[in-house]
Order: sequence, then C-alpha cells, then structure tokens
Amino acid sequence: MKKDIDELLRRKENAKLGGGEEKIKRLHDVGFYTARERIEKLVDKATFLEFGMLAHSDQVGSEDKSAGDGIITGLAKVDGRPAVVQAIDKTVFAGTTGMVHARKTKSIHAYALKRGLPMFNLTEGGGLRMPDGMGSDGISQSLFPEELLLHRRQVPMMTAVLGDSFGDPAWVAVTSDFVSQRKGTTMAVAGPRILEMATGEKVSDEELGGWKLHANTTGQSDHFSETEEESIEELKRFFSYMPLNADEEPPFKQSNDDPYRRLDEVIDLVPSRRAQVYDMKKVIQSIVDDGDVFEIKSIYGPALLTVLARIDGRVVGIIANQPLKYAGSAGPHEADKATEFICLCDSYHIPMIFLHDTPGFRVSRDAEKYKMPTKILLWNQALAQSSVPKISVVIRKSIGAAFANMCGPTMGADFVVAWPGAEINFTGPEVGVNVVYGRKLQQSEDPEKERLELLKTWEFDSSPYKAAAKYLLEDIIDPRDTRKFLAQTLEYACVKNGPKSKRQLANWPTQF
Repeated sequence: MKKDIDELLRRKENAKLGGGEEKIKRLHDVGFYTARERIEKLVDKATFLEFGMLAHSDQVGSEDKSAGDGIITGLAKVDGRPAVVQAIDKTVFAGTTGMVHARKTKSIHAYALKRGLPMFNLTEGGGLRMPDGMGSDGISQSLFPEELLLHRRQVPMMTAVLGDSFGDPAWVAVTSDFVSQRKGTTMAVAGPRILEMATGEKVSDEELGGWKLHANTTGQSDHFSETEEESIEELKRFFSYMPLNADEEPPFKQSNDDPYRRLDEVIDLVPSRRAQVYDMKKVIQSIVDDGDVFEIKSIYGPALLTVLARIDGRVVGIIANQPLKYAGSAGPHEADKATEFICLCDSYHIPMIFLHDTPGFRVSRDAEKYKMPTKILLWNQALAQSSVPKISVVIRKSIGAAFANMCGPTMGADFVVAWPGAEINFTGPEVGVNVVYGRKLQQSEDPEKERLELLKTWEFDSSPYKAAAKYLLEDIIDPRDTRKFLAQTLEYACVKNGPKSKRQLANWPTQF
C-alpha cells in the first residue's frame, strides 16, 4: 500500500508542474502567474478540490508532457460560497484545447449545471490544438461546445481574460455574464499570425482584440485591469451580487445604512437647468447602501450607466442616463448595453431601478448604420419580457421614445414616479416649438418674444403634474425621499415571490 501511495504522490507532484519548471519560469519572467497560482488567488484557502489532475493528452507520445491536458478543473469555495473553477494552463501546449482538455471542461460544466454551482474561468490559450483537431475525424469532434450553446444562464459564469485568448477561451468569455480583461492581452477568433496566413492582412494584437477595442467598440469585456490580481478581485466583486444559480435569490447583505435616510445632498447634486451637466453616478451613490456601487461596462456606451448595488440589503440593478456624456442620450452602444443588462438582471432575479435624465435618442447617420431602430426595439422587447420588479424615477427629463426604453408608463414598471421639476414630453420645448411654429415665428414681428411665450406653454405641458393628474404616474416625490421610496416599494414588490422572475430572457444570447 505504501508503495502505491508513493507512486500516486509522485504522479501528482509531477502533474502540478504542468509543462515543466522551465516553462513556469518563463511565465514568471514575463510577469504572468501559472494557472495554479491564479486559482490560489481566487479561492478560499485550502478549499480547492481538483478533478482530472492525472489526465493527459491522448495523442501518442504526448503523455509525459501534457499534465492535465492544459486545463485545471475542480470545485472550491469563493468568499465562502461553493463554485466550479477552471484555469487554462499555458505551460501545456500553450493552453490549446485537446480532446481530453475538452472532455474535462465539458464534464465540469455539466456538473455545475447539475448541482447549481456558479462557474469561474481563468482563461488564456490558443484555441483548438493541432493535430488533435485536424482531419475530418478531428474537426468532427471539436465543433462548438454544446454546453456553452445551451448554458441558458442557469448559473452565473464569470471569466478573467489573463493572457492572449483565441478560439475556445474567447468562446467561453463571450458566453459569460461578466468578463474582466487584463490590459495587454488579446481576445479574438484567431491570432494575428493565423490572420496573416489566411488573408494576408497584417495587424497588431492590440488592433485585433486588445482591451481598447473591447472597451470602446465591441463591449465584449466588462472590466479592464492592470494586473491579474485586479481582474480576479473584480470577478469576486461581481459574484457578491449574484445568486449561486437560477433557482436562488441574490445574497442579502445587512447594512447599517438607514433605508429611510434623507438625501439632502441631491438638491445640490442635480441642477434644475436642463442644459447643465452633472454626474449621475454621484446621485446613485447617494441613494444606495453605503454608497457602494459596481459598474459594468463603464467605458462602453458611456451615456448610460449599468450598475449593481444594494438598497436596504437587497441587490438591485440600476439603469441610469449619464448627463456627463452626450447629455444622457443613448446611441447604438448604449442600447446594446441596456439590453444585455436587462437580460442579466431578469435571469438572476435582480430588481431593476431606472433613473431618467435623457433628451431622447442620439440619432445620426452613423446610428442608422448601426441599426438604431432595431436596437431600440430590442431594448424594449427585453424590457417587455422581463418580469422582475421594476421601479422608474424621472430625475430631470425623459423625452420621446427614450421615456419608454427607460421603463416609463405602460412598459411593465411596478411604479413610475417623477421629481417635481421633471420634464416629460414627446420632444424638448425648443425643438418642438421650432418644428410646430417655425413658419409662424418667421412671420412674427417679434419672433424672440413670441418664442419665449410659446416655450412657457410647452414647459407647462411637460410638467409631470399633468401625467400625475391623469394617474399616468403613481406619484411625484420629494427628491430627498428617493431612497426611502425605493426601499419601501422594493419591499412590497417582492412580497409574493421575492424578486424572482419568470426567466423569459435566460435564453437571450449573451453579447446580442
């Protein structure tokens, strides 16, 4: 028995070295951690239970140099909560995907869904391995993994892109609910070398799939870090707002912050003059528990904020216009961002709060090229199909169709209210007066005086009191009572089923 145990321990110690000490040293020399070191930074101490340590490539001659076949999989606790963990090992065939590698990740993914365990992916790698995927037999076994295609947001999936990620690691990332990408890495279908060989096009790693591309243009990553430690910590922060699986509610966190706290500061934060900008993020921080917010896609679609936070201990998702950017008007990227966030919140039972301050949509020739009408309707379709509690507050203005997309009346909100100085209308007064009375003003003896008189009428028409009088708004609230109002209404909205939704958006494709 002792001889058998010694042999087992020898094999496991060898497996822990992955592709060998020399390759580990090379990783360290260029500032990267090994897969095992990354897992140690993610999970609670001494909780990682590994499966498949003794697996290796099934290619003849590769048995002794492919420990784990390039991926480490197992179960662990993350901040005291159970989870599945996968980390690609760059020291084994550059982290490429072989047949056994694929079998391991498919198995652990299936177990995560079977037992309702959230998934953490620490990724990098070169995609499908040659020669494993070569030939009609190889490629026939290596098409897109079904477990990703049918994931259906059954458990939260979080991915850190910690090194260059092509093929399979990229598929995992774009299927995930949250992606943190380390700056200096590339995430793309294939690397620059493959691209040049296939098409003749020469492009740098950064141009092909660097962090700036994903931050500003694609939105495929949600957060960007300087270090691996920061990326891993962001996964843990996101996880703190997520349920373990689709059958559970998000974790409640007790706070000493009075849910009925009066927001005296918002009077100074939000100027009454429509053209004057301010930072909506400060308003959100004043409303939520302890000022603690977790923003998703802070660079992409900057005229719209998508934020996870808590009110009276309950996790909420906040969608808010940001007047600091484009006056808070949403364009194509903001529309994509809103749709994706609505799907996330509804799939994981997170009530949504909408804070309006928008002059309408950002229309332009470029916006039309990006299918703006389609994106506006997709946003509305997601909103209409969502079934978590939704509370909508018009802070300063909500104009035109954007009033609907921000969950105005008839859009499924539990409650729609406004601050007393809010402006709600089909269009802004200046634009409306110029369009409707343009010819009359041109013929006027004193067009400026007449325009001012007309604007007074349009200002009155935009007042929230008219909508409240017809009970199209539930109430007009004192801005200083906004936190209290949200805390109270959330409590009532969650009486029957908690915040649980019907999960009608769980099948909506990620990154759509």
